[in-house]
Amino acid sequence: MRIAQIAPLWERVPPPGYGGIELVVGLLTDELVRRGHEVTLFASGDSVTLAKLDSVHPRALRLDPDVREAGIYEMLQLSQVYGRAREFDVIHSHMGCAALPYAGLVKTPTVHTLHGIFTPDNEKLFTYAKDQPYVSISNTQREPRLGLNCVATVYNGIDVDSHRFYAKPDEEPYLAFLGRISPEKGTHLAIQIAKAAGWKLKLAGKVDVVDVQYFEQDVKPLIDGKQIEYLGEADHVMKNELMGNAVATLFPITWREPFGLVMVESMAAGTPVIAFRLGSTPEVIAHGTSGFLCDTLEDCVAAIPKAAELDRAGCRNHVIQHFSVQCMTDRYEAVYQQILAERFAQNGHLHQATSLTR
Repeated sequence: MRIAQIAPLWERVPPPGYGGIELVVGLLTDELVRRGHEVTLFASGDSVTLAKLDSVHPRALRLDPDVREAGIYEMLQLSQVYGRAREFDVIHSHMGCAALPYAGLVKTPTVHTLHGIFTPDNEKLFTYAKDQPYVSISNTQREPRLGLNCVATVYNGIDVDSHRFYAKPDEEPYLAFLGRISPEKGTHLAIQIAKAAGWKLKLAGKVDVVDVQYFEQDVKPLIDGKQIEYLGEADHVMKNELMGNAVATLFPITWREPFGLVMVESMAAGTPVIAFRLGSTPEVIAHGTSGFLCDTLEDCVAAIPKAAELDRAGCRNHVIQHFSVQCMTDRYEAVYQQILAERFAQNGHLHQATSLTR
């Protein structure tokens, strides 16, 4: 099958540090290539991939101080993709609503993965293009009131083998927090939980420009370098080690998180996750097996000693069974076949569908 994968240009694929969408796109793209598909990845020029790489800019836009209008490069990228639409059997967009105006202008079907959230502004465009095929990354991410044509839910996957398993935490017990340092991720709440429980907390994550004030006012004053330690932005190896040596990873989100790769990465390392019962967390965490779902800060504090008693191998097995890159790719292949079968049936060429398989 000839597949175009469209990734955001803000980060490279895969990202050197934080970048959940780009990580998922990279893993999916490489696995599709390994399975014999002909894949073209549209991403930043510094991306590393087994697929054919096509880019309108030599490096991730976040790293280029000369870029003033990121949207221009996004339009250039999408213009290139859809100008070459006849070269592909399926186009897979990870660009939110950006590809919607283009997708309706070509015969090649586009599958849109909903990595983000709905807003009053983007809902207008999603509603306008509601009949295009969408994939949600969790069931709770969906908004039935919008009437979108959600053809499947495909959970994000990780390369489990690239995550070292830690059979037991560090001898000096601590809690971990990883992710963007932002109100939505609940960094300040993680600190409150650690302080209330009397546990050491190690924080790692990037601070976006929009969150600098939050970091300076609500987080930084609480970092003492002893009980509360901030380690900056972590790469893959650092993330794996930090979470793997922790007794538990805190995930006290304050918004409807569509998925949350940190939870899966932590469980793959053997470390259970203590999370608020919001968004996708009930779909990702097996309560009492790979972590605990909580409703209050007090619940989180009470869950810490219970998390220390969980079977860490069970945490990793939960990821292998549900959130591996192989599981994710199986489901996306099924989506591609479904979309192609429906498209050929509409055109009266159903017999051609089998010729497009790998």
